[in-house]
Amino acid sequence: MIEIVPENPALHAEAIEDLFDRTFGPGHFAKTAERLREYSASLPQINRVAVEEGRVIGVCRVWPLVVGEARRPALFYGPVAVDPAHRGQFLSLRITEAALEAGKAAGWPAAILIGAHSLFGKAGFRVAPKHRLTFASPQDPARVLVRDLAGDASELEGRVTAP
Repeated sequence: MIEIVPENPALHAEAIEDLFDRTFGPGHFAKTAERLREYSASLPQINRVAVEEGRVIGVCRVWPLVVGEARRPALFYGPVAVDPAHRGQFLSLRITEAALEAGKAAGWPAAILIGAHSLFGKAGFRVAPKHRLTFASPQDPARVLVRDLAGDASELEGRVTAP
């Protein structure tokens, strides 16, 4: 049986890094999203991990961000990774939805994710208006997604940075 639980860094961190390496390869550190993550720390109480028989098979990590001159707080969702043997079961969506609920329960106003709307739209994400959010490096505007949590994601405008 697959359980989706909050991340326990002492228990899960090494297995999560191994899953990222197997899923994305060494090139994942070169992505724009990694520039945001390297200056922030993920939130284990909001991160969600899928565990089967004690083994990590999926993860959604979540990071605090600020947006624009107003420095509006938001959560950055990702990377989301699922063990290749468990793909095709929408496990990435289930893990992300659990992390979204945790972010909302914690009072965070909005979520940002860079990914496929065809998948994450099912979790309530919508494509951000073009040029509304900017990053340190160019992003495909069709992959910049936002979602309301305990507030209004439409208030997010400007450069997305680590807090």
